[in-house]
Amino acid sequence: MSDWPDARNSNGDRHGYGSGSAQPEGARSMRHVQRGGPSAPGQPGSVPRQPSYDDDVYDDLYRDQRAQNPQGQGGPQGDYDSGYNTGQVYGSPAGRGNGPQGPGGPDGPPAPPRAPKPPVNWKKRITWGLVTFLALLLIVSVSTYFWADSKLKREVDLSKVIERPDGGKGTNYLIVGSDSRAGMSDEEKKKLHTGSAAGKRTDSMMILHVADDGGNTMISLPRDSNVMIPSFKGSDSGKLYPARNCDTTTQVCKKLNAAYGEDGPELLVRTVEANMGLRIDHYAEIGFGGFAKIVDAVGGVELDIPKGFKDKKSGADFEAGKQTLNGEEALAFVRTRYALPGSDLDRTKNQQKFLAALANQAATPGTVMNPFKLYPTMGAGLDTLIVDKDMDLMDVASMFWAMKGVTGGDGKSMNMPISGFSGGNVVWDKAKVKQLVSQLNNDEKVTVSSTN
Repeated sequence: MSDWPDARNSNGDRHGYGSGSAQPEGARSMRHVQRGGPSAPGQPGSVPRQPSYDDDVYDDLYRDQRAQNPQGQGGPQGDYDSGYNTGQVYGSPAGRGNGPQGPGGPDGPPAPPRAPKPPVNWKKRITWGLVTFLALLLIVSVSTYFWADSKLKREVDLSKVIERPDGGKGTNYLIVGSDSRAGMSDEEKKKLHTGSAAGKRTDSMMILHVADDGGNTMISLPRDSNVMIPSFKGSDSGKLYPARNCDTTTQVCKKLNAAYGEDGPELLVRTVEANMGLRIDHYAEIGFGGFAKIVDAVGGVELDIPKGFKDKKSGADFEAGKQTLNGEEALAFVRTRYALPGSDLDRTKNQQKFLAALANQAATPGTVMNPFKLYPTMGAGLDTLIVDKDMDLMDVASMFWAMKGVTGGDGKSMNMPISGFSGGNVVWDKAKVKQLVSQLNNDEKVTVSSTN
């Protein structure tokens, strides 16, 4: 028996509700259902309008739910599935899915090709890389310049020099190697054979003329040169001191290095100018310690010594032939004079020879392009370099490159022209000195020789 409510049509047949009869029920007819409008009044069984099963609505609902709960957690909606396969079962509009009617399907248009990656713009990359490199190089260069410029010791005031001669063409540097032991420990003094004398004296003096149009000249001034100490104004006291004339009988004057010992660089410049008639534009001085450190910083200097010699006072002990000198050996080489036949004159030649080798070594790419050599070399030199107040780093660079050129053969290097000796002092040849100064002031090629 069926528990469903009994229903019969006008003919008495069961329909619509199931039957417990063993015979199958006949065809049934269903009342017409009107969708989309209100039920007619008085019509029982009217069905209200149902919502449209639009897959776009469910897809939008699904996306919203996934956006709110992307991990599918936190509630029953996290794993919501609309149940509609828009591709394979019902098809999909163009641009969605890969069903039979969608892009890529057998009945749909082909899927659009994936957009290719844009080609690498190597020109742009290289340009930006070059710009970055140049910017870094500029920053490093500017920083290095100010670092080096700040280390210069501008202690010499040439404005205190009185009665100065007129200047000529080019630039004249007075370069002095002093026996200053400032900053050296007792162990270093012993190692370098400098002794422990107080104060400082000149150990070598050179005039470097940098011409405006080439033809640079380096002139060594013997420290034992016979010169008159002119009147001068004390660099510290400001007091005016009278001139010390030569002995009228013996014609023996003061030695050039005595001027430095009496009132320092300012009086040395005043004495050189008064005895030569050549205006000095810049002054540069380096001590023993700085010189040795520069040589060590560049890794030593190779030198060819034609004849071996020894000197206990300077510590020199050299054999003939090519050899690499360290800082201690280099200082002994340029200071030696008692073991040389020409004494101070031969020593100035050795100094010029060594400066040529040192300048060439310091200017090699292995030094200039290697910051581990360049900065220690610059630091070693600048730590003990004393210059005049008007000298900047560009002047120092100009001096160095001109000195490198002259000692390397591009220009002329010579001793001061001499006419003989007096009381152990070197006497300058006045006529040749006057000619030499004229050629320097006019940037002419120097034709004057050192000796007769």
